[in-house]
Amino acid sequence: MKTLILSAVIMLMQLAVYAQTGKEWKDVDYVGDGIVGHRMDIYVPDDGKNSHKVIVLIYGSAWFSNNAKATAYKEYGKRLLDAGFAVASINHRASTEAKFPSQINDVKAAIRYLRGNASKYALDTSFIGITGYSSGGHLSSLAGATNGVKKKRFGKVKVNIEGSLGAYTKESSRVDAVVDFFGPIDMSRMERCETYKDDKSPEAVLLGCSPSKNPDLTRALNPMSYLGKQTPKYLVIHGDADPVVPYCQSEFFANTLKSKGLLEDFITVSNGQHGPITFNDNTFLRMINFFKKEAARLSDEFLPVASGRAEQ
Repeated sequence: MKTLILSAVIMLMQLAVYAQTGKEWKDVDYVGDGIVGHRMDIYVPDDGKNSHKVIVLIYGSAWFSNNAKATAYKEYGKRLLDAGFAVASINHRASTEAKFPSQINDVKAAIRYLRGNASKYALDTSFIGITGYSSGGHLSSLAGATNGVKKKRFGKVKVNIEGSLGAYTKESSRVDAVVDFFGPIDMSRMERCETYKDDKSPEAVLLGCSPSKNPDLTRALNPMSYLGKQTPKYLVIHGDADPVVPYCQSEFFANTLKSKGLLEDFITVSNGQHGPITFNDNTFLRMINFFKKEAARLSDEFLPVASGRAEQ
């Protein structure tokens, strides 16, 4: 009997914690086609507010995974939720099942779904930020750079960036701020920061060919190819000991963003690796404060908390 009572008490405590944490919807099909790569998890703070600004979260997997949204939320989505944002952690199709630009089409379809269902999930889509790490950093960066871009030609290659997935094609896929955690950006310089990698590289699988054999398509994959007046501000974060994505990738990107007035900051994490050390309380705080600052440009709802100091 005591065991049953204890179990009931623990269950009630767990329910109380859940109620305080927020509301969640798992495996929401944002396209409506039933595939795993088109599902997202939506988390909304249960803080008494009528609606919440939104952050879209994209996992890293070298574009190989179609179902790692729970991992992304575990890495740092909960911190964004605790900071008062609604969080949408999304899946996208894997590079082994669909080639570029399918993945950015997926991201944009998810954003359009959020706008089309804002009232259902108590979302304030007047501000949608986006963040991701590794390949998710690339897709987040590409989503911001391609605000308002439907299709674009690079030499002989014409790319449909927006796509037409889902039931909310009339909604905007615009994002208002980007945090890029160590994303690959320029696939023509992934090998020693100088040249293309071979036809067995993750980017070759994503493109469906060796990047060096189709430089026009490789340019289309590069967020820097789209930067313009429509592009939001970026916070770029990278560890200088990253063994997977060369640190120079973020150097190239940050320098270009800065030259166009689009860089909030470039945080270099000393001895930071591909996640470990680079993911830390300071970088997460800087991310949260950046999103709050950008959201405040559209609303005075958020006030930044105590600022962390960037690691140099």
